[in-house]
Amino acid sequence: MSTQPAPSPLLIACALGIEHLALRTGDRTGADGPVTVLRTGMGPRAAERSISGLLADPALGGAAVLATGFCAGLAPGMHPGDLVVAEETRDPRGNVPCVGTDLLVKELVRAVPGRTVHTGPLTGSDHVVRGPERSDLLATGAIAVDMESAATLLSAVRAGERPVAAVRVVVDAPEHELVRIGTIRGGISAFRVLRSVLPAFFEWHRSLLLPRR
Repeated sequence: MSTQPAPSPLLIACALGIEHLALRTGDRTGADGPVTVLRTGMGPRAAERSISGLLADPALGGAAVLATGFCAGLAPGMHPGDLVVAEETRDPRGNVPCVGTDLLVKELVRAVPGRTVHTGPLTGSDHVVRGPERSDLLATGAIAVDMESAATLLSAVRAGERPVAAVRVVVDAPEHELVRIGTIRGGISAFRVLRSVLPAFFEWHRSLLLPRR
């Protein structure tokens, strides 16, 4: 008698408590397989340490990894609450290609109708990016920056072959610089968007489980 293989796990990683709260209070129905939402802590070193430690657990050995949370938009015309789907993540240690970008865009448009979804390279930083530094990063071809996605995905693929992706919500942009996430309208908007994206993540994960032709 044949048995179906157990569904692969999904690991969703974010850095901040407010991001973790948004994901924990979002719609968790529709997951196909076990889902872990991990708060890594802030910055690339914390992300690398948390991801490497968790993926050392054999139960999560083959987990798909999706980095999410807030980011700074780099391109003019971006607004708080816009979404960024990374085609790749970048940091000085290397670039990591993302899987299923087109599907994520389609599912995010469905999950959060009316929100603009941008695709392109997502770059990493070890500090909060302000002012003129945005222009320097934009000149490299990146469309957004955050402190954890690149380290998260690099650590994930170094721990073993697996699908990875990164989806971020713009919380500040060149014309909308943010001072405090919790008190600015843009931060509240980004929080609400992040609460709504889980169904898109689950559809992305489900697509990875389908047989390849």
